[in-house]
Amino acid sequence: MSRLLCLIVLSLGLMQTATADENTDRMSAYLTQKFGLAKEKAQKISDAVQAAASKYSLPPALLLAIISIESRFKEKAKGANGATGLMQVVPGAHRGLLRNVKDLTEPTANIEVGSAILYGYMRSANGDLNAALKSYGGSQAYAQKVSLKAGDFADIATPQDTVQNSNAKCEAGVSGGCAAPDDWIDAFTLPAVKGVAASGGAAPSSASH
Repeated sequence: MSRLLCLIVLSLGLMQTATADENTDRMSAYLTQKFGLAKEKAQKISDAVQAAASKYSLPPALLLAIISIESRFKEKAKGANGATGLMQVVPGAHRGLLRNVKDLTEPTANIEVGSAILYGYMRSANGDLNAALKSYGGSQAYAQKVSLKAGDFADIATPQDTVQNSNAKCEAGVSGGCAAPDDWIDAFTLPAVKGVAASGGAAPSSASH
């Protein structure tokens, strides 16, 4: 019995790994096509996003949205107050997270630290993503902009097993099924902010991240 259980756990682990690989491949291809990134660079960013999303229980589409807004996927990007890299991390504000980081422009390190910062804000806000994004970017307009931008990445960053599970529920007539891929963004879409356009809003403050 224990041997069978081990085989089942191993099989589930392999399935999850395969799904993660499919997600990163899809992300990588999109970044290459949409943002003109070299395949190797796109793959490295996609792997880092997938790893950080899994570690901190954050939607990959959300992290991609933040990176898109903060740096347009340019790992050497520099901003106000020393903001550095893909997620525009401000070293002076987060020294504790940077003790073992040698190069903050390195994609894996930058995405790990940026995701840890966002996760810390979420914990401080008792899981309120809206409040966490406001802390990260400095304004409600920034939070809304990220939420809307995440929709652009929802399809390519949505785990396929989630889509398949929803389709299976739909076919079985289970309530809650039949959701389109775009609807996965609803899990972290923020309330609309009056007067803030999808591509507009106040410029984010780099001091908080």
